[in-house]
Amino acid sequence: MELITESILLVVLLFFFLGAGLWVAMSLAGIGLIAILLFSSAPPGLIMATTIWGNSASWTLTALPLFVWMGEILFRTKLSEDMFQGLAPWVAKLPGSLLHVNILGCAVFAAVSGSSAATAMTVGKMSVPELAGRGYDERMSIGSLAGSGTLGLLIPPSIILIVYGVSAEVSIVRLFLAGVLPGIVLAALFMGYTAIWALLNPSKTPTAHIVMSFREKIWASRRLIPILMIIVFVIGSIYFGWATATEAAAIGVLGALLLSWLTGSLNWPTFLDSLMGATRTSCMIAFILAGAGFLSVAMGFTGLPRTMAEFINEMNLSPYLLLAALTVFFVVLGCFLDGISVVVLTTSVILPMVEAAGIDLIWFGVYVVLVVEMSQITPPVGFNLFVLQGLTGRNILYIAWAAFPFFLLMVLAVGILIAVPELATWLPQAATARN
Repeated sequence: MELITESILLVVLLFFFLGAGLWVAMSLAGIGLIAILLFSSAPPGLIMATTIWGNSASWTLTALPLFVWMGEILFRTKLSEDMFQGLAPWVAKLPGSLLHVNILGCAVFAAVSGSSAATAMTVGKMSVPELAGRGYDERMSIGSLAGSGTLGLLIPPSIILIVYGVSAEVSIVRLFLAGVLPGIVLAALFMGYTAIWALLNPSKTPTAHIVMSFREKIWASRRLIPILMIIVFVIGSIYFGWATATEAAAIGVLGALLLSWLTGSLNWPTFLDSLMGATRTSCMIAFILAGAGFLSVAMGFTGLPRTMAEFINEMNLSPYLLLAALTVFFVVLGCFLDGISVVVLTTSVILPMVEAAGIDLIWFGVYVVLVVEMSQITPPVGFNLFVLQGLTGRNILYIAWAAFPFFLLMVLAVGILIAVPELATWLPQAATARN
């Protein structure tokens, strides 16, 4: 009973702080401080100082600002325009035609930016007006963009996978590799649904009259191919053991700078803008991680995570029932918080339960990211819904309804991941065996 009372008090205080507009990092650190003061005799000041320094000085975290900077550099090129022009000739003959540009474009940009909101906004700025002008169904256009925009959280290099890796103290390289196949499966589900929908609704899918030879298609994709080469090299260098995640990120930054210089989009103002954008994003995430790190240690001193893990263990829940309960929990929490905050907020409490259930932490990281993706298009506060509302000017409920089929496809993807865990574990194991 005491455990329940303490937990309820801390949860209520956390939502009070967040509801009052306090920064997420400050809210997490504040809850940690209150937990130590009320339920432990440990020195809070000393613990806070050592924990925040330890989390901030992590070498693993150095990959984060570099990957963010790579995305910021390419974001300021004509990447979205190049993607539409480069991808359109290849998908013109598929059922659904140019709607697939949304999905493939988001998959490409997801591997560049690692951000769900940036992916949806960048691709949407180009594709939504283009598809509307060609007479494509608006609801399907918005829905495919909403669903595919979430790929930014899963397809490596993913910012949220780095955050999870630091929080859970697992290999970021293995997490990146674990996210590749589930990301491809999710994109394939989106494309498959789009093709079926197009076959069932031929009147809402204009035919794209793009007739090009193979050589002409390659020429149309000439500015997209170098970006794909950067992505493949970054992920490939990690897989083959040529580089760590941090070294691969540094290579990615150099490649992005070189590419933007060759395409004429690199100048002093854009360089400074990309640097400052990466700095702001990285500092925000590092601040949240510092607050979450202190909260994790504070929870350890109070004994709450251990007691909760023992309580769950005594309930004898099967791993499947535990995952079903966690899926609902993460989706609900993700309706009110961004993905990074969800991960760092719950790691200290959830991971002891997961480890007690014998669930692989690398697999669980991919599962968490996939479920958090679902919450990004779940009303009332799905973040991607607001991004698309600002982009299209449509009502939030209209956008949520357009995105609903893709939400169901994500639920299906979670089911596939649970039924076939090798989707997330095979590639990291193969890379480990290879190296």
